[in-house]
Amino acid sequence: MKTITTDFEYLPATTVEEALDMLSQHKDDDYKIIAGGQSLCTAMKHRLIAPEYLIDIKGLTDLDYIKFDEKEGLKIGALATHRSLEKSQIVREKYSVLCEMEENVASVETRNWGTVVGDLCNADPAVDPAPPLIVLDAKLKIQSKGEERTVAAEEFALDFFETTVQEGEMVTEIQIPVIPPNTGVYFTKYSQMLGDYALGSVAVLITLDKKKEVCANARIGLAGVDSAPVRAKKAEEVLKGKKITEALLAEAAEVVKTEINPVSGIEGSEDYKRELAGTLLKRVGKVALERAQKA
Repeated sequence: MKTITTDFEYLPATTVEEALDMLSQHKDDDYKIIAGGQSLCTAMKHRLIAPEYLIDIKGLTDLDYIKFDEKEGLKIGALATHRSLEKSQIVREKYSVLCEMEENVASVETRNWGTVVGDLCNADPAVDPAPPLIVLDAKLKIQSKGEERTVAAEEFALDFFETTVQEGEMVTEIQIPVIPPNTGVYFTKYSQMLGDYALGSVAVLITLDKKKEVCANARIGLAGVDSAPVRAKKAEEVLKGKKITEALLAEAAEVVKTEINPVSGIEGSEDYKRELAGTLLKRVGKVALERAQKA
């Protein structure tokens, strides 16, 4: 049986360039990046992982920002905390669904220290920010020494605790485009108590036509009901080009059950998670429609 040691070399970075240099130098080593450390420290404490190097980016103040531009949309730096997103006035005005989501993430203490990007990079299948970011068509900027690329939020997580980030890379920013007119967005998660781990969650974005009668666009994101957060494209097609009714949402809910691949666990069976996803879709879709009609 392999013995897991808690010994590691601590490498604090003070600039993005310095952090990327460290990642380049240690990309073939067993390392982890730490920012808020809410998930990483717990895993290390229980000796689930034992990296040789810990690259600390908490000091990168140039990545601690939330910016909005009328043309480019919202940009969230990798060091922005859950709490700063929750309390941001510009986010509440332009992307209220993100503030609503944050109010139900763990505890205030966790939100004060944990970062949104770090939460996404941990790649828990039930991660709270993923569904709203998927429906908002967000992208994540990933950098390495001398290179940069962007990945759609719906393609970022690949499997249980696995993302598209490669060795020597780190996520530096979340980019969210401006929300179109006549659009409503809503997100909810089902958990045993406020702030608890999501048994399942759904976000829905609905954009209506100019007369606010027909669905011009729809996006559906889910978490906790598959091995990674997912976008339900087939269910979206059920809604597009039609007048949305409760019956149509029920039809989309049946389709979404076929698009997910839940895994049975102590928190619920595969069948239970399918039913949960469908039920949440109907509820969330109804509120998103109401918001679109008022937008």
